[in-house]
Order: sequence, then structure tokens, then C-alpha cells
Amino acid sequence: MHFDLADLRLLAAIAGSGSLSKAAASIPVAVSAASTRLRLFEERCGLALFTRTAAGMTPTPAGRLVLERARSVLSEAERLKQTLKELGGQHRITLRLSATTVANSTFLPATLGPFLADYPEVDLQLVEQKSAEVLHAVQSGESEIGVYDGNLPTGGLLSLPFRDDKLVMLVPRDHPLADRQLTELRDALDYPFVCLPAERAMQRFIEERATQYAMPLKVRVRAPSFDAIAQLVAQRAGVALLPEATAARLALELPVALVTLEDAWATRELRICIQGWEALSPHARQLVNFLASR
Repeated sequence: MHFDLADLRLLAAIAGSGSLSKAAASIPVAVSAASTRLRLFEERCGLALFTRTAAGMTPTPAGRLVLERARSVLSEAERLKQTLKELGGQHRITLRLSATTVANSTFLPATLGPFLADYPEVDLQLVEQKSAEVLHAVQSGESEIGVYDGNLPTGGLLSLPFRDDKLVMLVPRDHPLADRQLTELRDALDYPFVCLPAERAMQRFIEERATQYAMPLKVRVRAPSFDAIAQLVAQRAGVALLPEATAARLALELPVALVTLEDAWATRELRICIQGWEALSPHARQLVNFLASR
């Protein structure tokens, strides 16, 4: 049978107000037009959807079932309307993504660029946090999506694979550690380090690992980026810990060497976390699919 959204809006308005006249005024249409629309709808479906009494109109058992479906259709239609506005640039969408330093600096930029090109209506807020803070941000709803160290328990969040990550030691080519294929962080703690700023999530993680050996890092200089750190290492300012993918790229350009860390915590699986698919907005769902597929 044929019906349109105007029919469904009228049914919902009548059920909500208990009155045909009040429903007609809220739409708004003339009472006579509303009455005709309701009568034709009931005739087409062969059902009485409302009981008419002096006290007003109440849904019949069949009417309650029809109303449940009608409200669902109206809700989906409203979502479609909003999506069309967003795609047409009439409404901006802001997504908040919390991620570790490594994810933000190494893996996410190459992935997020194509996503933002496909969805120009989206504004993205990237927040750098430690993994535990990322999980808390998603659990509390501060961020819709997180990228965290997969070795941590999720506390009930849905977790999806993203990337494998490994920290390595970056040293000058003539450094005493350069000839080693493997080392542990404790073996490097006598040397000065080139580090990220103290507030950066990755740097806090590294310095916490050093304190486990009761030997805090000897921080000689802090630099704002991985590239700047590598430049300083190449000029013998100290040694550093960097993500393997970034360190390997920089080693092709600078007189530095990579040394694999044997520490178990140096190898990590980065994972995506969300509260659940139903909790995500449509654009957030697209972003999670985008990240997971790459």
C-alpha cells in the first residue's frame, strides 16, 4: 500500500496529543484535511488505528504496532535529512579521536588525510594521551574513538586491530651501542637522552619504564618532534627511543643507527577502541571502518 511521511507524522501527532484537532494544529494543517488523510490511510490499510471517544483518540492494538514502525521510519528519515545536510556542507560534524603519541605522529596522518578528503564536512579533534587515558576518554564519552596500546585491558570497550608498533633505540653511527643488534633500555641509561617534551604521552611512558630500573633518564635536551630528535642524535647530542617505522625512515637520511630493544614493553599492538557500534555517529562509524581497513 502507498503512504508518505506526512501520513506517518499525522499518526504520531494524533497519538502524542490524543486529539485530531491538536495534531492538525501541530503539523499544521486544517482539521478537515487531517481527518481526510487519516480516513484514507485507514481505508488503504483496512485497519482502524484509533478509537474515537468523547475523551479523545487512543491507538487500537493494531494502531500501536503501526505507530511503533511509523516512529522508527520517521526517526530514520530525520537521520537521513541530517546526513544530507552534512554531506551538502550545511552542517559541520566534529569528531574527537584520542590516541597515543606514536599513533598520532606515525600512523594516523597518512590514514586521516584521505578520510578528511572524502568527508569535507568533518572537523577532527586529535587528542594525544597515554593509553590508559585514551581508554578512559572513550569510556566516559569524551572521545568517540581511541587508539591505544593493545596490551591494556579495555574495561568492556569494543577493540579492533589497527597497527603493530615497536620502539627502537636511535644512536649515532659511531656510538658504543651502534654495533649491537639487540639491547635493553637499562643498558642505555648511562648515556644522555634526546627526548620529547615531558608532557607528551609517549615520553611519560618511556620515563616511567626507566624508573622501573631505579635509573631515571639523563635528559640532555627535549625536542618537539621525531625528526628534530633524530637530527640531534645525528649530531651526537644523545640517544633516543623512537617508533621503528619513523626511525627506519630517518636512518636513510641521517648518520644514525637503529638498535632493537629486547624489553617486552617495546613491542606493542595499537588497537582501536569504541563503546560499541550503536553508540557511534554515522561519520564516526565511517572513520572506524576507514582506520580498521587500513
